[in-house]
Amino acid sequence: MAKIVNIRRDVDDKFYRYRMPLLTTKIEGKGNGIKTVIPNMTDVARALSRPPTYPTKFFGCELGAQTTFDEKNERYIVNGAHQADRLRELLDTFIEKFVLCASCKNPETELVILKSGRQEDIIRDCKACGERTGVDMRHKLTTFIVKNPPVKIKKGKKKNTGGDAADGVSGNGIQDPTEEGSPTPDGGESDDELSRKIKAEAAELTTETTLAKEDWSADTSPEAVKQRVKALEGSMAAAVLGGDDDGDDDEDANSPYAVLGKWIEENKEQDTTARSIAIFKKAEEFGIEKKHKTITVLVQTIFTANIVAEIDQYAALFTKMVTSEKHQKSLLGGVERFLGFSHPDLVPAVPKILMGFYQNDLIEEEVVKQWGTHVSKKYVDKDTSKKVRKAGEPFLKVSYFLIVQFLS
Repeated sequence: MAKIVNIRRDVDDKFYRYRMPLLTTKIEGKGNGIKTVIPNMTDVARALSRPPTYPTKFFGCELGAQTTFDEKNERYIVNGAHQADRLRELLDTFIEKFVLCASCKNPETELVILKSGRQEDIIRDCKACGERTGVDMRHKLTTFIVKNPPVKIKKGKKKNTGGDAADGVSGNGIQDPTEEGSPTPDGGESDDELSRKIKAEAAELTTETTLAKEDWSADTSPEAVKQRVKALEGSMAAAVLGGDDDGDDDEDANSPYAVLGKWIEENKEQDTTARSIAIFKKAEEFGIEKKHKTITVLVQTIFTANIVAEIDQYAALFTKMVTSEKHQKSLLGGVERFLGFSHPDLVPAVPKILMGFYQNDLIEEEVVKQWGTHVSKKYVDKDTSKKVRKAGEPFLKVSYFLIVQFLS
């Protein structure tokens, strides 16, 4: 199983959103023909939003060794026998010099080549803080970068040169405004913005309140359960289900979402197929069958404590209505609300719930993996968000293992 580490390996935070596969090596040949192959260089470079030729060439510059690139077959080689730990240390140096913003130390940067007469400079354009910081032009790699600049991607196209960075940064470091981390069309807060706010809050906490020492158990005392049920009833009455994806402020009891939720609660036919058809028709009647927010309402109202078994029963309904990445995120947001408001005792079942959705092709690998690596206050409070994601770690690890096995 491929190990995943933080891009900044000095950051000991399991919820750090910028992650990459741990660099691996394979020594081939013998004598003068001995060489070090880096099997997962493409995956590492994709996470860094840089072409895989850049870090490979950097290794050669630092080690005084020749490098070979076979981009078609994704084969990147450094002549000589080099241990994985040594190359990982050099990769950290490459990240420091050519990836991280010199101002905020965020890896969400794009390399830009600026020309002034005969002089050329390489700039790290940070999409997080907006700063532009230069790289050390005395390093030998800069000559290679200038001769092999990142390919500019035209708006609306997704050409993968160096791979997709985590959360919406294209292969050459250019951020796609339609991806996660960009402002939402309705001007609402993105998960990136929320994550930065959460990290700012976390910086004020003492070491005694780090995730490793938090109590992840739910308060199941009668009084606590009673308060959560009361909160759920109030939220369903007013349809407090988070901001609408389409910019509508429909949080009153007469909104179509609130009326649909109440109708589902009051109409619980025994036959799930008939109920699914009726629910879809009712959503069509309200004109919200294609809305992302509707998915959150469905998760909160359709399922009961037997949700693991019920996912298969209602899979056809969700398959018809979950048609985009935003729908998938609303589905996961509904799970957070379902567990946080009415069924905190089911938090340990998160891996089974995620597996049920995954096996029915309702959530994609990248969407659920991204969801699991950073908290969000969009649907529930921060503590509940952490608990749900923490509980889902077993699924995330198994899921990543399966996808790696498939791709290999």
